[in-house]
Amino acid sequence: MSEQKNRATSEHRQHDTRSFPHAMLREIYEQPHALADTIDHYMPQGKLNPEAFSTLPEAMGSKQRLVIAASGSSRNAGLAAEIMLEDLAGLAVDVEYASEYCYRSTHTLQDPGVVVVSQSGETADTLAALREAKIRGLITVAITNSPNSTMALDADSSLPTFAGTETAIPATKSFTTQLCVLYSLTLLLARLRGRMTAPTVESHGSQLARLPLLLEQAIPGWEEQCRQVAEDRRDSQTFLYLGRGVHYAIAREGALKLKESAYLQAEGYPAGELKHGPNALVSMNAPLVILATSDHSDPDSILRYSKTVQLIRDMRAQGAQIIALATEGDQEIPALSQHCIFIPKTTEHLLTILEVVPLQLLAYQFAVQRGIDVDSPRNLVKAVVHE
Repeated sequence: MSEQKNRATSEHRQHDTRSFPHAMLREIYEQPHALADTIDHYMPQGKLNPEAFSTLPEAMGSKQRLVIAASGSSRNAGLAAEIMLEDLAGLAVDVEYASEYCYRSTHTLQDPGVVVVSQSGETADTLAALREAKIRGLITVAITNSPNSTMALDADSSLPTFAGTETAIPATKSFTTQLCVLYSLTLLLARLRGRMTAPTVESHGSQLARLPLLLEQAIPGWEEQCRQVAEDRRDSQTFLYLGRGVHYAIAREGALKLKESAYLQAEGYPAGELKHGPNALVSMNAPLVILATSDHSDPDSILRYSKTVQLIRDMRAQGAQIIALATEGDQEIPALSQHCIFIPKTTEHLLTILEVVPLQLLAYQFAVQRGIDVDSPRNLVKAVVHE
């Protein structure tokens, strides 16, 4: 067992003694341990584990295109993976709503590999998409939290997450471990396609291995800070979540969490699209949740950050209420926002795994404040097994 996993396991055991009022909060706190288990399977000591990918067909490495089919939170993980796969592995990626895949023209992408993502591995729409892909003779990969699920058994390759049982309906640890598996798959495909050297893959892997401890250290502070934000914004009924690049997917996930957990209207948008219509909604009671993290070793990330800072300045002058996520050490964002939640430093694509967690906690705190049974939101089930 790696030193990183040992430390995360030790910290996790400390949380076992805490009495959590809801399964969702407990599962948020379980994420460092779930991530450590998942990393230990796919990238132990920062290196790709060939045995973990042994079921992946060899032809997958020669594919030029991928389709990711998923629903709900799993689709948001797929949207983040689209950016990872395109940026790091040089693949063309199309992310489909699983419910739409079967009705799409067979000529949209020629001979892609197909990745289905589902917490349960039994979601009806995603299972139908998997079966349609198999009928078309395409290579299929299933990423699920249940290695014995129908999808895991039917796909050509099963890449399970190691989140453990997730009881609450809102996805938390299953989402972050999906991102972890998708990132590991991205590094594998980048290596197979000659887009990365082995040392570069290991450098990315070592950054991934740092995440469990970073999360373990940050979650308690985030919990209290999000409680304060929810108390301060208790009269707000509409929220706009904004992110650029890979962070747009996390903005969508944050908005989905707020909708399903706290019954508040929330939408996720690319930050650059705010002024193209949605800005009409912004008011004192319709705050902006802006993902303004950055990786200062990445020129593209720096550019996106500078554009986000300018947007925040414009919105602040307009009178908007701003809840921001910024990288530790940032001095500009706190001065421009009513609330600023700091995210530990890591690489651009891995920031997604960290920054989604305070958004989960924000949704949780709003739900608790509104007296909602956050583990069983109305009209929702854990797995949609009937269309």
